[in-house]
Amino acid sequence: MNKKGLLIVLSSPSGGGKTAILQEIIRRRPKYLYSISSTTRPPRGYEVNGKDYNFISEAEFQRKIETNEFIEWAEVHGFLYGTDRPVIEEWLRQGQFVLLDLDVKGGSAIMRQYPDNSVAIFIDPPSIETLRLRLTRRGSESEAEIERRLARLPMEMKMSKIYPHHVINDDFKLTVQAVLAIIDSVGHRKG
Repeated sequence: MNKKGLLIVLSSPSGGGKTAILQEIIRRRPKYLYSISSTTRPPRGYEVNGKDYNFISEAEFQRKIETNEFIEWAEVHGFLYGTDRPVIEEWLRQGQFVLLDLDVKGGSAIMRQYPDNSVAIFIDPPSIETLRLRLTRRGSESEAEIERRLARLPMEMKMSKIYPHHVINDDFKLTVQAVLAIIDSVGHRKG
């Protein structure tokens, strides 16, 4: 009998904290694998190609769309992001638990394609003001970019209603504990 893994989707608005939460989960559960998305976005100063993202050209991204190499892909904030199908499907066959950092459209695609092998958790912000403050403190976007990211908030919150699990990120330690409890509960039922 083939082992089947679990795709663990974390989504949130920009500044919601999903990347920091995923990093802490990986620290606590080093056997979990992290799916590195491909993107046409240029790297931020601290990001490393092949570790944070696979930074590829728009032409390469389009080729991968045409050859069905993405499980999901979307345009977000003017750039393309996608999850590589061959890697994910191999990890599932191996029975791995795989962490995915996706926007709500990508999360929706994963839930549709892998209903028996996925858990989707939406990280809710405590407030719009908190999101704005987190984005400003990050220091990697201009004020116009921050406004563009916040303009997606109504759509993201509306689409988040399809997520079976929600955690409000107002206390980082408690948020990570809550996310791990959801993963453990679903992983136990599906494993």
